[in-house]
Amino acid sequence: MVPPLTEAETVPRLPLPSRNPLPLSASQEAQVRELYHSRVRSYCAAEIKLFADCALGRTFTAPFKCRTQNRSMNNCMIAHATPAEQDAAREEWFATRLERQREREKREERRKEQEKFHREWWGLPAEDREGEKGREVMRKAERVGGFPRRDDGQLSKDRHR
Repeated sequence: MVPPLTEAETVPRLPLPSRNPLPLSASQEAQVRELYHSRVRSYCAAEIKLFADCALGRTFTAPFKCRTQNRSMNNCMIAHATPAEQDAAREEWFATRLERQREREKREERRKEQEKFHREWWGLPAEDREGEKGREVMRKAERVGGFPRRDDGQLSKDRHR
């Protein structure tokens, strides 16, 4: 059973650079491994669901009471956890490089917008101020001494006791 096409699969894909690409970093290998495991889990979703339903509400008795569901789940996962599936996951990882790059660019753009807003909001140094909020802060005279006292001439709350 092949999982249905997702939104990610409509994004243009780059071809696999070669059958034996350069070694990936540890984090990239972890991403490939996670993709591989999610693909295997998607093939065995029905068996996993049956085992989870059986094990629901049980603790240490789950392996004994749900032995048949556990075996069918494990057999399914072993049947689909093949080197060919690992290669397919690696190819999918390489093919979605463009999508991941776009996501990184969007996150970086969002981070810069938030940083700009932060600088304007908190009235950071003049060279860092931009936009209407920054100009407004520059127009106002700076208050020295903080807020005006509303309780001039009154005893503090602590002195009333």
